[in-house]
Amino acid sequence: MAKKESGFSFSNFVAWATSVLVSLAVGSGMINKTLSIPFVPSIITIVAGWIVVVGTIVSIILAVFNR
Repeated sequence: MAKKESGFSFSNFVAWATSVLVSLAVGSGMINKTLSIPFVPSIITIVAGWIVVVGTIVSIILAVFNR
């Protein structure tokens, strides 16, 4: 039988927080045209950046309500 981990896991929180910060940094860089993708028009990169930022914010909200 598999163990079900209950409660707070610091290592899981650190991994989750790191992924949130990296996602927001990459999305913001794409929106501000600091990060670009070769051979892809800048408008597509900007839209993709907004998708990343909005998706990250939605995941934060869902994680808070899941607790």
